[in-house]
Amino acid sequence: MSYIVPLVLLVLAVFVAVNVIKIVPQGREFTVERFGRYTRTLKPGISILTPFVESIGRRVNMMEQVLDVPQQEVITKDNVSVKVDAIVFIQVMDAAAAAYRVDNLMYAITQLSQTNLRTVVGSMELDEVLSQRDQINSRLLNTIDHATSPWGVKVTRIEIKDLTPPPDITNAMARQMKAEREKRAVITEAEGEKQSAIARAEGQKQAAILESEGRKEAAFRDAEARERSAGAEAKATELVSDAIAAGDVNAINYFVAQKYVEAFGKLAESPQAKTIIVPAEMSALVGTLAGVGHLVKGAQSGQAAPRPAPPAAPPRRPPGTTVPKSEA
Repeated sequence: MSYIVPLVLLVLAVFVAVNVIKIVPQGREFTVERFGRYTRTLKPGISILTPFVESIGRRVNMMEQVLDVPQQEVITKDNVSVKVDAIVFIQVMDAAAAAYRVDNLMYAITQLSQTNLRTVVGSMELDEVLSQRDQINSRLLNTIDHATSPWGVKVTRIEIKDLTPPPDITNAMARQMKAEREKRAVITEAEGEKQSAIARAEGQKQAAILESEGRKEAAFRDAEARERSAGAEAKATELVSDAIAAGDVNAINYFVAQKYVEAFGKLAESPQAKTIIVPAEMSALVGTLAGVGHLVKGAQSGQAAPRPAPPAAPPRRPPGTTVPKSEA
């Protein structure tokens, strides 16, 4: 019996130590109650309570937590039923308020999120719901964060996880998207054809301008050549006129010989003619042309042109004699 008393004292000491000495892990906070009334909050670390007077009330998780909002059907503003679910990120900032101001904190936040999700989505049309998720998230965050602030909870963010329209709406949206893409493809193709036509027209314009410039340059040079030819002809006429005034008979024969040669040259232009009929006076014409050429050269050099000696007359052919085209 002597060892019973120490054993009882040892058990009592262990019991007191377990109930008095408390170790709070990191990321948690414990509330302390004295006779059932909240008195203080224990921070992470070791703490000592008053034996038989104080006790641990609630163990509160102070880390950020994720709540899954169940999927629900919501009627949009344009009377389309969509299935919506979300996730909510929360963090307890005040352990006492979270423990004693609301019963079942997680369930309360979940229900609050569901009701506000129905309100926000129901106030928008389907196209806005599908295209403005960021706006929905922002409105939900402001509303729920303001509602949970008295509970000592901070709602950090809310995200729409899934939006599911009815199958017929999904098919209609798919057809609309296909039609829109085909429309953009046709517009792009038409724009390409337009640019191509503009480029071709611009090229034709530049080609026409260059061709016109070429014709202009050719006409200018042709006019200049004709002007020079006319000047040379005028100069030759002047020299012949001076020679005539000086009494040179060969100058008179110049014009007659020139027309005679031109007419005779036309006879030789025919590709079908293999022989040419040479007039009897042709040999005398050649001698006259030689004398006139000598006269012109002398006049151009500024010296008196000596009277040319009559050239040796070639053997005369009887009138109507036929000669080969090469000898002519």
